[in-house]
Amino acid sequence: MAYGQTGTGKTFTLGSLGEEDSAARGIMVRAMEDILAYVSPDADSVSVSYLQLYMETIQDLLYPGNDNIAIVEDPKTGDVSVPGATVVEIRDQMSFVELLRLGEAHRFAANTKLNTESSRSHAILMVHVKRSIKGRHDSEVDFSRQNGNASSMVSLKPPIVTKSKLVVVDLAGSERIDKSGSEGHTLEEAKSINLSLSALGKCINALAENSSHVPFRDSKLTRLLRDSFGGTARTSLIVTIGPSPRHRGETSSTIMFGQRAMKVENMVKLKEEFDYKSLCRRLDIEIDKLLAENERQRKDFEDEIKRIQLEAQCRIAAADKNYMNSLESLIASSSAEINEASQKELIENERQSDEDEVSHLKSQVLHWKRMEEVANSEVIKLRKMLENEADQKEKLEEEISELKSHLLQLSFEADETRRSLDRSEPGKIFTGLDSLVSQTRNSQLRDSGNEPKASVAKLFEQVGLQKILSLLESEDVDVRIHAVKVVANLAAEEANQQKIVEAGGLTSLLMLLRSSEDETIRRVAAGAIANLAMNETNQELIMSQDGISLLSATAADAEDPQTLRMVAGAIANLCGNDKLQGRLRAEGGIKALLGAVRCKHPDVLAQVARGIANFAKCESRASTNGNKIGKSLLIEDGALPWIVKNANNEASPIRRHIELALCHLAQHEVNAKDMISEGALWELVRISRDCSREDIRALAHRTLTSSSVFLAELKRLRIEF
Repeated sequence: MAYGQTGTGKTFTLGSLGEEDSAARGIMVRAMEDILAYVSPDADSVSVSYLQLYMETIQDLLYPGNDNIAIVEDPKTGDVSVPGATVVEIRDQMSFVELLRLGEAHRFAANTKLNTESSRSHAILMVHVKRSIKGRHDSEVDFSRQNGNASSMVSLKPPIVTKSKLVVVDLAGSERIDKSGSEGHTLEEAKSINLSLSALGKCINALAENSSHVPFRDSKLTRLLRDSFGGTARTSLIVTIGPSPRHRGETSSTIMFGQRAMKVENMVKLKEEFDYKSLCRRLDIEIDKLLAENERQRKDFEDEIKRIQLEAQCRIAAADKNYMNSLESLIASSSAEINEASQKELIENERQSDEDEVSHLKSQVLHWKRMEEVANSEVIKLRKMLENEADQKEKLEEEISELKSHLLQLSFEADETRRSLDRSEPGKIFTGLDSLVSQTRNSQLRDSGNEPKASVAKLFEQVGLQKILSLLESEDVDVRIHAVKVVANLAAEEANQQKIVEAGGLTSLLMLLRSSEDETIRRVAAGAIANLAMNETNQELIMSQDGISLLSATAADAEDPQTLRMVAGAIANLCGNDKLQGRLRAEGGIKALLGAVRCKHPDVLAQVARGIANFAKCESRASTNGNKIGKSLLIEDGALPWIVKNANNEASPIRRHIELALCHLAQHEVNAKDMISEGALWELVRISRDCSREDIRALAHRTLTSSSVFLAELKRLRIEF
């Protein structure tokens, strides 16, 4: 996206065709060159749409007659699309350059005092890339044909399609009317441009300040660019400025816009879909082949029966003819000497022989008729088999449709949950994963009643916990991912936690942390363990099964902020158990928490701060009861510098947990010298004076006044308190 004052080179940077000088090619041309260099014509498809936003109407630059295109927003995923736009498939670079030239010819421009070719609309180039991934987890079934050795292999799992979208936006330049000299219709165009850019600036400000409401719907420009800021896209912003001192105000405003945009965080998401239509087409083709093969076999069998019947009839006719000829020849050749009795006996014997042959032929005909009946019964069986296969196909299509809708629902619920967490009030203190689960559950209850909870409960009743847990050991990665998500959802309900632990679910989740290399499985498994770790009995079980070592190893390897947040949340829950302090520190729990701060993500830092506060509180309680002697384990593990550094953090959840941790550490004289040397005394003084929470402010004041070491240091430094 290019943003800046009119006339500073936005259109040149993005849309220059470089016809006279190839080095002057813009980002649009260069980007398409890279895409075409890395795609395969067989497995990939590249298509483009070229639009302009003029006077708050979306117009098609490739088909000017289409001048009022509507924006469509998916109610489930929140994705924004313009289905009415012209989509052209790209095969080579020359055709793409011709499309750009055609689009630029239809774009609105005007002559102003600041630019002779000033763009009066926002240009938006959308490049869609689809790639079919074959051979991944494909399961195949062999359908053999009985008339020979021919066989065909049909994959019952649909191919995976990866979808990507590149959006290049050439924003119209902001301008001041007194400098540009716009008047009449050009003035109205300038007003529309400035209003849409103002709406974009408001959205950037709201996202940079983590506001609970972002006014995306104030302009069609912000609705189209919703994914670019705070969404699922990877966004690059080019700001253009001019060197003239006359435009110092516009230059400063442009740079400030870029600085605010840098504070916006996006969450890049891979989009993959199953190509169910391709699978259905392959199954239809295979069924047609089987039906044709069966029809051919039936015709061949009927032809064979007719041939045998015809042959039998010919043999019977020949036998009858031979019988008559023999009879006539015997009568004609009989000599007068042969008596009548001999002639009759001979004729009888011949007739008996012919009758035997006729009986034999009739028995053969009956045999072939029986074979025909058997063949007909086989044909009926084959037809029934084909009908059963057709029924199975329909059931498979219904299951595919149901699974697809269920996966979409789960994805929608997960997105809603993340958005609800992102909209949390800045002043609210996260108390761990139990708070996160509570917020997720409340958001779901507000948005869709009891449907998500009912769907999980229904799955739990129909499948059974043991079956769900057994799927955690499946060889199919997708099956394991779905199974661990279901277990995590069940673990969020306190009523299910004991059942999961008794059925061996905790052991299975820890095994996933130990053996799985998939980032999604490790993240969700850590979240489920964090839910179970809210129960004191489960905390001891986690420690007894080497859980803290596994969580520490996961924290050391993870790079994803969400995985680190889940792991830190689980360790933070364990830090609140008085009985586990020594083992937690010995097995690397404190080191793992401090290692997680490398991520610098606010949610991760909040969980680290909560864990340190829980640990310090348990230490303080143990020291007060006489169960602990000596310096704090947090100080020995080097946590104090980080605590002091973040004691005045801008994020209120982090700051309040750190303030509590400092107060608990300062309650024991043995920690006082280390806290003074690291600068913690100044933070305690600040907390006692400026903390927004009265209970923490009073605790800090009481701690300072009860410590002789702190009072002596304040007196030495001549600080009134």
